[in-house]
Amino acid sequence: MISSLNNNNFDLAVTHVPGLHVVRFWAEWCGPCRVMAPVYDEVAQELRDDAHFAEVNIDNADRLANKFRVQSVPAILLFRDGKVVDHMVGTIGKRHVIEFIKHNL
Repeated sequence: MISSLNNNNFDLAVTHVPGLHVVRFWAEWCGPCRVMAPVYDEVAQELRDDAHFAEVNIDNADRLANKFRVQSVPAILLFRDGKVVDHMVGTIGKRHVIEFIKHNL
């Protein structure tokens, strides 16, 4: 399950929950984001036992985008203990996204 996060619920869902959190930052107007959406969904399904998955629409959460310096979307940020431990930007294939996440488990 992919949680939808915003300025109000991000800290409760990510900062205060232990484990690895994979968060996709995206926007509806972003063509590459639409391409990445099904890839992210598949990865979340496959790795659901290894990490928490969430997404942030930057148009509805500009404070979060600014806080984590998300300047380009799509972007995937990995959080552990509320801190960013790694990130990737752009349209990336499923295999590379899985390797990226597994490298940080």
